[in-house]
Amino acid sequence: MMESIMLEDKLKSFQRSKGSLKKQLNKTKENMLIIIDQYKEKVNLVANHRQMLRDEQAKVSALRVEREAMEEVIELFHKEGMKWMDRFALTLNESQELLKLLARAKTVADTYSAPDEVHSLFNYCQHMVELMTHIIRSR
Repeated sequence: MMESIMLEDKLKSFQRSKGSLKKQLNKTKENMLIIIDQYKEKVNLVANHRQMLRDEQAKVSALRVEREAMEEVIELFHKEGMKWMDRFALTLNESQELLKLLARAKTVADTYSAPDEVHSLFNYCQHMVELMTHIIRSR
């Protein structure tokens, strides 16, 4: 009988231990689920941060491409401007020749008594050449 009481006591003790272990196991399970949720949150934060970095890198890349395109446009404008400046310089040199030609033509017109319309045309041409020379030199 004593043995049976001891066995009953041990059985009760085991049942209490089993209940206690079950509670601890449930608590551990809850803690593990909390840890898993926290891990998932961190993974999501990392994924969001990684996406933000990709977006920032895309923005930086787009800005770099835009800057390079702008630099190319500026270079093309500069080249085109230099072409025009060369053309203006050439035109200016030619306009000096044109002024000389106009002066000779006026002399001939004065010598042979050309009509007033011819003198008006020469004056108009001289005015236009001087205007063009002024515009070119003022740039």
